[in-house]
Amino acid sequence: MNNLLDSLLSWVDTRAEVRTRRLAGRAGRRSFLHKAGGIFLGGAVLPMLPYDNSNGIAHASDLGDPNAIPDNCDYWRYCSLHGSLCSKCGGSVTQCPPGTTPSKVAWVGTCRNPKDNKNYLVSYNDCCGKAGACGDDCTRQERDRPGYRMGLASESSWCIANGGSGVHCTVAVVVGLAE
Repeated sequence: MNNLLDSLLSWVDTRAEVRTRRLAGRAGRRSFLHKAGGIFLGGAVLPMLPYDNSNGIAHASDLGDPNAIPDNCDYWRYCSLHGSLCSKCGGSVTQCPPGTTPSKVAWVGTCRNPKDNKNYLVSYNDCCGKAGACGDDCTRQERDRPGYRMGLASESSWCIANGGSGVHCTVAVVVGLAE
């Protein structure tokens, strides 16, 4: 009986050792380092994968060269604009002129592009810092709200967030499709 018991214990011991070694091969330090390296490498490669973060801007027509955008107040992008166009003041449709800084807060309008009949969200930022406005004012304010509370009307002084510097002009940046 001792031989049988020794034989059984030896068999159990061998099986336990084989399974333990197999488990250690899959879940040991090397295996952990292998998996952690894969995760770190994947985390480094993930931001390089193609991703459309344009929020629909690429689908809008007339959004190519900012210098090709008309300088008149009737352009579709200016549907809620209240102020002077920065493109007439040394800047562009999307960039403030030298010597000014964009306001830290902005108002957003929803404008319809007549070329594709889609609505787009347009962010209007005042450019602050230089005294006095330049050029003619555009005052379209379509679907504007009454100015009883800051943030509901485009006539608010948005440069107050920049320390009270004066409004010079306004840029109109298409944020994306309005859905």
